[in-house]
Amino acid sequence: MGFAAVSTISMANVFLRSSYHHQKDVNLGSCMRKETWGFNLYLPKLKYQSRISFCCKNESIDFEERTSPNEVKKEIEQCYELIHRLGRGVVYLGSSRMGPGHPHYIKTFELGNKIATLLDCTTWSGAGPGLMDAATQGALQAGKPVGGFKIGKEAGEWTATNFHPYLPSESYLTCRFFSARKHGLVDAVVRCRSSERTAVVALPGGFGTLDEVFEIMALIQLERIGSQLPVPLLLMNYDSFYSNLLEFLNDCEKWGTVSKGEVDSLWKICNNNSEALDYLAEFYCLSTIETSRKDSESSEHLRINHG
Repeated sequence: MGFAAVSTISMANVFLRSSYHHQKDVNLGSCMRKETWGFNLYLPKLKYQSRISFCCKNESIDFEERTSPNEVKKEIEQCYELIHRLGRGVVYLGSSRMGPGHPHYIKTFELGNKIATLLDCTTWSGAGPGLMDAATQGALQAGKPVGGFKIGKEAGEWTATNFHPYLPSESYLTCRFFSARKHGLVDAVVRCRSSERTAVVALPGGFGTLDEVFEIMALIQLERIGSQLPVPLLLMNYDSFYSNLLEFLNDCEKWGTVSKGEVDSLWKICNNNSEALDYLAEFYCLSTIETSRKDSESSEHLRINHG
């Protein structure tokens, strides 16, 4: 592969031309001095790809570069169409790394199962592994509809592809753009009628979870979430997972970056599933589910089907 360059002292322009030959003479000339230098470049032949292809279980999907705002708009419209078809409900935000053997997975499975039964609504998530999978499995066992917005890259498996191990393809959308996915996750909890029962459940998680939680929290604070009726936001502080974060937010009040009591007014902190179920039942004036209300100990007896 070689390059040819032509330059002048009087003009600050350099023109480069590439070729795919293994050996190419390169002439650098000055039109004022009329001097030419020549030398050879020995470079390996390089291959370029205009798109990146990811593959999982013999399936691949190409992600084109963003070409215009219309690409994002189109994907947002697809998210809204999916929500319209499956119905609004409870959105679960949580780690993709806490698998079936993790105690928080077991607790989330139980929570997803009981909330789906209590609110009789669709369960939404990022349709990925970890705690998102736990909430999905719990809702499916309750016999309730499930929907999801996948993304092209997660910190776990089932990613960068339209593949999902058990959900039918018509129940989730693989998004190329995080902005479109976030629009979908927010719109899935919007309440336009009192009969709609929705909520945001923030489970333990990392960067992605915190990003989504605080974005929704800011939308609620600024009254920009687009919901005509209030939407409950629950922070699941399993095993004191978020306790250090809550201490930091208390410090924010001391520093004056948030108003006193403002944080507490935006969400409900729940240390276990029973507190979450009691809060939602009171919020929507419902009776709690007629099942055992123990937390993780009873959850281990629930059948988790990964089929």
